[in-house]
Amino acid sequence: MDGTLGYLREALSNYYEHSEVCRRVYEKIESKSNESELEFVRQLDEEEHVFLNKVLKREIEYAEDGMDPTRYRQLNEVYELLI
Repeated sequence: MDGTLGYLREALSNYYEHSEVCRRVYEKIESKSNESELEFVRQLDEEEHVFLNKVLKREIEYAEDGMDPTRYRQLNEVYELLI
């Protein structure tokens, strides 16, 4: 699995139990473990895309506030592909 998608999977684990959309996205990451983040983003439906856009904004802010530049950079890579 791409390191970026690993960070995304970890971030999604915070929402997994509370969101069906999150579970679908998480399962896509798990089942497509050898894909790049671009290939992954291209496979998202509109609902999953909107969900990730919201979640990543929060998670990127959290990484920035927590001074975790690696996490920030990795999550931002996926976010940039979404916008």
